[in-house]
Amino acid sequence: MSTSLEDRPVRFAAVGLDHAHAFGQIAGLLAQGCELVGLATDDRDAAIARGVAERWPDVPWAEHPDQLLTDPSVDLIVTAAVPDRRGPIAVTALRNGKDVVADKPGCISLEQLDEVEKAVAESGRFWSVTFSERFEVRCAVKAGELVQAGRIGQVVQTIGLGPHREGDRAHLAGGAGRPAWFYDRVRTGGILTDIASHQIDQFLFYTGSETAEVVASTVANYTHEDSPRMQDFGELTLAAERAHGYVRVDWYTPQGLPTWGDGRTTILGTEGFIELRKYVDLAGREGGDHLFLVDGSTTERIDCSDVELPYYPALVHDVRHRTETACPQRHTFEVMRLAITAQQNATLKGFAA
Repeated sequence: MSTSLEDRPVRFAAVGLDHAHAFGQIAGLLAQGCELVGLATDDRDAAIARGVAERWPDVPWAEHPDQLLTDPSVDLIVTAAVPDRRGPIAVTALRNGKDVVADKPGCISLEQLDEVEKAVAESGRFWSVTFSERFEVRCAVKAGELVQAGRIGQVVQTIGLGPHREGDRAHLAGGAGRPAWFYDRVRTGGILTDIASHQIDQFLFYTGSETAEVVASTVANYTHEDSPRMQDFGELTLAAERAHGYVRVDWYTPQGLPTWGDGRTTILGTEGFIELRKYVDLAGREGGDHLFLVDGSTTERIDCSDVELPYYPALVHDVRHRTETACPQRHTFEVMRLAITAQQNATLKGFAA
């Protein structure tokens, strides 16, 4: 378009509407004054696609995703497609001069990651993966500020726990639940590629590590004998030059918990530690974003309710000014490399196939 980005809203389209994170991506950009100009997905009858259509009924639908991926008037593509489709969608968008914001995992194989890296280098556009468990959680943002301020000294370890709930009571009783692709690691990339990418992102960020290596990893299927490609448990350990990390993810959150998962992060420093209870404080304070800090002089709970979330404002700045303020590109590449490597090298347990 001939009109400068300084003189008009950033125009974006949502291509691939298979995961509920699409709602957060769309709402986050709209809140920054961006303009949603089109929707497209492979299955418009999917529950998420129907929900998006109901929430934003005035947005036009394209007959085929490629119409939006190649439209020269679109600046940015967001995608929450089935995970195995996210990499190819990103590559097409990048090669057509668009920036991309993908739900995690941004891709599911090292081959897909290589294609994305090439497309980023060739196009000069960026590929951002929405690691929402850091970008969209106020206590996680605050923890980064405290670490940068030196409150707990040098960070030497993180422990990241990412439990999730498979479905609600109606689903577990035989009602409508997760789509078929959810139970197929070939489509999702596996539990470590998918969920654990959040915890790997936080390990690199809080420890200040640009790279790391996977020391060991395990995936298991302990509760889905009829779905051998499903993985409901995973763990891994990481090592950087001066830091260590442990990650555990699962699909075992019980119905008694009032939210989808008791996500926690512990950040160990040489002079103190921080514990995040992101979504629930068990039998304690209401709500989420609970941050506890212990250092040489105090033990305290820090209120995070007024912490600003910088990710979406920074994304729009990056589209307009060709910067990397939302998340460095090399960081996103490294998170996905580690997650995919951990998945590919994992020991299999239980019914996992």
